[in-house]
Amino acid sequence: MARNTPETNVGEFNKIVAGTKIHGEIETQGDIRIDGTVVGTLNIRGKLVLGPKGVIEGEIKCKNSEVMGAINGEITVEELLSLKASAKIKGDIITNKISIEPGAVLTGTINMDGPNSNAANKIGQANAQKAPIK
Repeated sequence: MARNTPETNVGEFNKIVAGTKIHGEIETQGDIRIDGTVVGTLNIRGKLVLGPKGVIEGEIKCKNSEVMGAINGEITVEELLSLKASAKIKGDIITNKISIEPGAVLTGTINMDGPNSNAANKIGQANAQKAPIK
């Protein structure tokens, strides 16, 4: 039988396997790997890994992320967002650093000034005519 304790073990790893569908909010202090489908809001204090068959629809906030699957919604990453060749993102990205492999598909904007920056600093179609080229 599992113990109920108030302490949080951030060393543990959460996993949502292929074939699993979750609707709602996910919040964790640790890392998580998603190979299934999540529709809702994710607040991850650790690293989010989205497997090649994983799908997320909704708002995402995390410390680091490696994306191989599909995201439809805004993603905010405190440190590094790594988009692998199989990644498909439809939505805006807010991050400190980004790595994009050839083959990754992105429809949206990228903001690398952090969550408090203004829209004029975004890279993407929506701001292509607003931001001057230097």
